Amino acid sequence: MSELLGIAVTWWLISLSGVLMPGPVSAIAISEGVRRGLAAGPLITAGHAAAEIVMLGVLAIGFTQVLKQPSVVGTIGVLGGLVLLWMGWRIVSTARHNAFELAPGEARLRSGLSLVRAGVLTTVGNPYWLLWWLTVGASYFVLFSRFGWVALVAVFYAGHTMLDLAWNSFLALVVGSGRRRIPPGVYRAVLGACGVFVMAMSAYFVLSGIRFLRAR
Repeated sequence: MSELLGIAVTWWLISLSGVLMPGPVSAIAISEGVRRGLAAGPLITAGHAAAEIVMLGVLAIGFTQVLKQPSVVGTIGVLGGLVLLWMGWRIVSTARHNAFELAPGEARLRSGLSLVRAGVLTTVGNPYWLLWWLTVGASYFVLFSRFGWVALVAVFYAGHTMLDLAWNSFLALVVGSGRRRIPPGVYRAVLGACGVFVMAMSAYFVLSGIRFLRAR
C-alpha cells in the first residue's frame, strides 16, 4: 500500500504540472466560462476525459508503438491544428460581435454536446498530448498495472481526471462569476485573447505536425 501511495503522489504531481500548463483546453474553459459560467468546466472536462479513456484502452491493448510513429503523430498534429484554427476563429468572431448571451435553446445545446465535443477536439488535436500519454503516461500505466485494474481506474485515471476537473472548473468559475460585475469590454478582450491563443496553438500544432511528417 505504501508503494502504491508513493507512486500515486508522484503521478498526481506530474499530472498537476501538465494540467496547469496553458493550453487549448484551458483557453476553451475560459472562453466558454465567459458565456456559460461554472457549467463549462465540467462539460469540457467530460470531453477531455472521454479522450483519455480511449487512450487508457490504447495503452491496455498495446498499440503504443503504432501511435508513436512520426507519420501518425504528424497527421494528428496537422488535422488537430486545423480544427483548433476553426475553433479559435469562432471564439474571436464571438468577441467581435459581443455574442456572450445565448438563446435558451442554444444554451442547452452548447451546455451539453457542444462543450463536450469542444473538450474532445481540443484534446485529440494536440500532438503533444498524444506523445505525453505514450511516454510519461505509458510509463505510469505500467507501474499502476502491477496493482490491478482498481488502481488503474481509481488512482491512475480518476486521480488525473479530478485534477483536470478542478482546474477547468476553477477557470470557468473565475471568469463566469464576474460576468455581471466586470464591464463587457473586458470580457470581449479576454474572449478575444483566448481565441488568438487557440489560433496560435493551432499554427504551432500544424508546424509541429509537419516536422514529424518530415522526420518519417
